[in-house]
Amino acid sequence: MALTLAVSGFLILRVHPRLYWGETGNDLTPALIEFPIAPNYPSDSYTEPARFAGMPASAVTATRTREPWNQNGWARSLHFLAAWLLILPGLMYLTLGLSAGHFRRHLVPRSTDLAGPVLKRELIDHLRFRIAPATGGPAYGAFQKIAYSGVVFLVVPVIILSGLTMAPAATAAWPWLLDLFGGHQSARTIHFFGFVGLVGFVAVHVVMVVLSGFGTQLRGMTIGRKE
Repeated sequence: MALTLAVSGFLILRVHPRLYWGETGNDLTPALIEFPIAPNYPSDSYTEPARFAGMPASAVTATRTREPWNQNGWARSLHFLAAWLLILPGLMYLTLGLSAGHFRRHLVPRSTDLAGPVLKRELIDHLRFRIAPATGGPAYGAFQKIAYSGVVFLVVPVIILSGLTMAPAATAAWPWLLDLFGGHQSARTIHFFGFVGLVGFVAVHVVMVVLSGFGTQLRGMTIGRKE
């Protein structure tokens, strides 16, 4: 499901590879970022912008000079469906983690984990690729606790809520989502950067699993055995 979300989300972005801030945004308004990843890039396939009725304060209009590429209807439907299929096991993981005390005992950083000397030592070890061998259990270091807690309690909830904010049906039912994220386009931008952060976390996580002992880590994540 995660791969389905990543691929379908990329296809959606290709149709309009521009990010904005606020409630609205289109090809004729300034963008925060424009990605060169689509047939619609750059967004200059318009005639010279003009004002309605020749009034300087009126809205801008222009005519397209070529037909836009807009093949993402199926990707939007697939993205929304896959999101719900991933949310359900995520809620189960959250419920079990809270009820069994896993988050409190193993994931949430303690004051000793956040001490300056501890963080400095772990940072130096990671930069020098001095990775402790895997034990197959949740003996997480300070950086691991910070990363896992950030993903579970911050990044993933922000991705889910910002995704709901882009759905008009969701904001009609819960208009406070628009206030929370500052508009549909702001939610889209935050959703994208949340995805980037999650991809970065997965990439680093895979590297750390390999460096610390792939076999032991795989057994711990699948069948729960240390050896």
